[in-house]
Amino acid sequence: MVKIRVLIADDHALVREGIAAFLRLSDEIEVIGEASDGLEAIEKAKKFKPDVVLMDIAMPRLGGLEATIELKKIMPDIKILILTQYDDKEYISRFLKAGVSGYLLKRAVGSDLISAIKAVNRGEIYLFSSIAAEVVSGYLNRFREPSVEDPYEKLTDREKQVLKLLAEGHTHKEIARILNISVKTVIAHNTNINEKLNIHNRSALVKFALQKGIIK
Repeated sequence: MVKIRVLIADDHALVREGIAAFLRLSDEIEVIGEASDGLEAIEKAKKFKPDVVLMDIAMPRLGGLEATIELKKIMPDIKILILTQYDDKEYISRFLKAGVSGYLLKRAVGSDLISAIKAVNRGEIYLFSSIAAEVVSGYLNRFREPSVEDPYEKLTDREKQVLKLLAEGHTHKEIARILNISVKTVIAHNTNINEKLNIHNRSALVKFALQKGIIK
């Protein structure tokens, strides 16, 4: 039997170890690596080529959304299953737009996790029951309410990454090192972010990031 190769990305070591220990009880799943943040998840995904990435949302450096966007660019066929405590509508919408294969809450039972991994590995979409209800509700509301453009969606994928790191307090030099780009490029992205969001100081940027759930 060919096992499903899984990479676990979560910034809490105890959570990662607990999930890994549980998954190793299954004869159909192999845990091939662990990552403590989005950047490490990208590096290990490129190295180990997992079938499924279990991705948390709130992580240092690159968060789950930023890592998902990057992974789907470089590995379009990879299956990403979000495993988080957050059931916010904006989170769900952004991750589905980014191309995740599933969204599961950490309060789910272990059997749900196994089922979700198997489902997304088969190419199916798996949504936790309450999440599915939110998605259907949001879909129906699109036809009832006039659409309002989300300013966040004006940003490019790279600008979204830079926005998160700026909001977390990183300097231009630190962001350049994390994203492996030049300081000049970071400054250019910062300028574009400010213009697109009509934000002109760091405190307003942090406030926007908090309101949008980009940082906690």
